[in-house]
Amino acid sequence: MKKIEKYEEVSKLWLEYKNALKFYLLKKVKNEDLANELSHEVLMKVYNSCCSGNEIRNLRSWMFQIAHNTTIDYLKKENKFKYEIPEIVEIDDNNSYKEAGELVEPLIKLLPDKYALPLQLSDIEQLKQSEVSIRLNLTLTATKSRIQRARKLLKEKIIECSNLELDKKGNLISIEIKSGCKPIQKNN
Repeated sequence: MKKIEKYEEVSKLWLEYKNALKFYLLKKVKNEDLANELSHEVLMKVYNSCCSGNEIRNLRSWMFQIAHNTTIDYLKKENKFKYEIPEIVEIDDNNSYKEAGELVEPLIKLLPDKYALPLQLSDIEQLKQSEVSIRLNLTLTATKSRIQRARKLLKEKIIECSNLELDKKGNLISIEIKSGCKPIQKNN
C-alpha cells in the first residue's frame, strides 16, 4: 500500500514539473522527439528512485539533476559530448545556492573579527587579497593566512548549522538549517 501512495505522490510531482523538465531537455538536445524520449527516461528514473527509502529534501532540484544527468549520459553514448555541460543551477526562489548564501553572512559574523573581516572583504565584497592587506594594515601573507583560516572556521559553522545534500560531484542540491543551530539562533 505504501508503494502505491509513493507512486501517486510522484505522479502528482511529475505533473507539476514535466513541462519545465521537457523544456530543459529540449534546450539541451534541440530535438523535440528526443526531448520526449529523454523525458520518459527521466520519469522512469524518478519512479524507480521514489521508493528507495532515501529522503529527498528539494524535489525540484533533484528532478532537474536527474534530467541533467540523463542528458549527459545520452550525449556521451551518442559521442555528441564535446565539452562539459555546466552543472544545472535552477534560478528560482528556492535556489539552494541562494539559500546557502543567505546562511553564510550571519555565520561569518560569528567568527572572531581577525578572521571575519578579511573573509568578508575578500569573499563577500570581492576585494583582492592585496587590497584587503592594505586596508587592514597586514602583510599579504598574514592576510592570506587569515582568509584561509576563516574559510575553515566558516566551513565548520556551516556543517554545525545545516544539513547539506550534495550530488556525486559535490555540487549543492539542497540546504536545510538545523533546528538546534545555536549560533544562528543567537544571531537572530
